[in-house]
Amino acid sequence: HLDICQLLGVKNGLVAITKSDLVDREWLELLQEELRDYLAGSFLENAPLVAVSAKTGFGLDDLRNELVKLAATCSAKKREGAFRLPVDRVFTVTGFGTVVTGTLLSGTIRVGDELEILPAGLTGRVRGIQTHGGKVDCGEAGERLAVNIQGVEHSDITRGDTLVPRGMFSTTKCADIRLRLLATAAKGVKHRARLRLHTATSEVGAEVILVDRNSLEPGDEAFAQLRLAAPTLLLPGDPFVLRSYSPQATAGGGRVLDPFPPRRRRRSAEAMALLSAMAGGEDGEIILQMAAASLFSGIAYGELLARTGFTTRKLDAVLTPLLSTGELLQMTREPRIFLAKGSFVELQAHLCREVRLYQEQNPLKDGIGREELKNRLPRRSDARFFQQLISSLEKEGRVTALKETVSLPEGRAKSQEGGETLLDRIAAALQQGGQEPPTLKELAVVFDLPEKLTLDHLYALTRDKRAIKLNSDLFYAPEPLQQIRARLTEHLQAKGEVTPTEFREITGLSRKFMIPLLEYFDQEKLTIRVGDKRLLRRK
Repeated sequence: HLDICQLLGVKNGLVAITKSDLVDREWLELLQEELRDYLAGSFLENAPLVAVSAKTGFGLDDLRNELVKLAATCSAKKREGAFRLPVDRVFTVTGFGTVVTGTLLSGTIRVGDELEILPAGLTGRVRGIQTHGGKVDCGEAGERLAVNIQGVEHSDITRGDTLVPRGMFSTTKCADIRLRLLATAAKGVKHRARLRLHTATSEVGAEVILVDRNSLEPGDEAFAQLRLAAPTLLLPGDPFVLRSYSPQATAGGGRVLDPFPPRRRRRSAEAMALLSAMAGGEDGEIILQMAAASLFSGIAYGELLARTGFTTRKLDAVLTPLLSTGELLQMTREPRIFLAKGSFVELQAHLCREVRLYQEQNPLKDGIGREELKNRLPRRSDARFFQQLISSLEKEGRVTALKETVSLPEGRAKSQEGGETLLDRIAAALQQGGQEPPTLKELAVVFDLPEKLTLDHLYALTRDKRAIKLNSDLFYAPEPLQQIRARLTEHLQAKGEVTPTEFREITGLSRKFMIPLLEYFDQEKLTIRVGDKRLLRRK
């Protein structure tokens, strides 16, 4: 019991020497000396030793006085936050129904509160509360309580369950811990050893995963991870004890660091940095290490609450300076997801590499489409981060972001060797074709290119204003098209209208080019079609 008290972090206490009426004074003094030697080095080393006798009443007043003094030195249980009541007994009372008893670990529980019973997830309502036999409207942290529950059968609740506010907490089957083995332990603990975890009133099988070693010797401490046989409610800071199966003995204990740890490799520097921060680092360091460990996926506000055990007020206070200095960035508004600065910079670099790679592979295009670039984010990242990343890169002048495309700031990458010469040759072919330029298919045959690559070159010329697209198969050089436009405009100003036959007469074009040109001038708002005629559109 002394070992367990020390593992649970008990700081104060006293020793009652019972049945003192059975021995004389000399024997009692000898026993007290032996006790002092036995308790040396423990939290009871300087504790009062009070001899008492329940039979004669000797020393009972002294015991009461020492208890009052001891209680005055103890810090109060934390009453802020949500209530947690581990169940140690459950029974039914005629006319009232299900009643559970336990010691309230934190918070305040009130009559009428909606509650949840974990790990089963049953829901009910607080019908009544008693403490030390008297009815009360609420119970506070540190008090022994009997809670009458409405809406749950007593057969559905067992010792080890916990009463919590509805929807507030989740159970876990994995937790990071700081483990200390007793110096008096019979043997060490090996990696993947199977022990029994005792926390609050629950007991569950656990596999011990040692993070940075293969065994832990008596008296040593190390970071470890518990993989539990059944879902259990654990919060950061919860004390626990580990006991062996056979023979049943206390092996060690410690405190929970992270009840929802990320997947990680053993012995990694990142794992040790995070665990070290959680074991004794500043609050801000803990948040930064958690965000860094989440890499490109970021970490949500709710996950930070669950893994740190902070209240919302405390978490907000810790986040504020980190966000203001830029060490942490908020990437989404609802839910709030945060990314470490280092991960943000890596994602920026990744997007820049993808833009450059695309433009090297597609030298005739202005840039990569936004949606395609978004799809090239790492799988571990979140597509909702994309816009903030692009905006930051554009602000820093590292990319140029248009409505549909993203490109490098120096503009379209140059074509591969010979690409610019090919563009010039295609432009020259359009110019030489004059009023009847070669079509897409004809250009592909002339230059021995796939039609798609030929179309890419034509679009590149269009972006450079060296060609004008009439449709997907027909492109004009600017000068011949402007000449046709001028003749048509002159005719319309003189006659007011033009028919297809008249258009062919003034241009000398075949139907193959005449119809696409008339439709093009309609689209350009030069003409308006009325029946078979085109009229000059008024400005």
